[in-house]
Amino acid sequence: MKRFSGIAAGAFAISALLAGCGGQEGWQTTTVTATAYNATEAQTKKGNIGLAAWGDQLVPGMRAIAVSRDLIEKGLRHNTEVKIEGLPGTWIVRDKMNKRWQNKIDIFMGLDEAAAREWGKREVTIRWKPAG
Repeated sequence: MKRFSGIAAGAFAISALLAGCGGQEGWQTTTVTATAYNATEAQTKKGNIGLAAWGDQLVPGMRAIAVSRDLIEKGLRHNTEVKIEGLPGTWIVRDKMNKRWQNKIDIFMGLDEAAAREWGKREVTIRWKPAG
């Protein structure tokens, strides 16, 4: 086993400590296609605006996302916390998408259709800590 001495040992110890404190240990990362959707009948369940596939009632102001079913298999299950590149805060998996979609998330933007259109479609990196 290699031993470190003096300043090198201190730098190594600080580096190891910082790596463990950054809140990144155990997090998964992937790049997905991200679109946005709103709480309108045309974009959600007809007759029950905002009712998500897992039974959650989405309301404006919630930081919720829908995920494609292949991402569920990767650990993005119901109520998983997700960080999305380019957006502040943490988002929660509250909905799942039609089976036709792959490697995709849909970001809930309440009633703000202009914000959803402005977001458009883009590739983003997401991070989540799978339930263990």
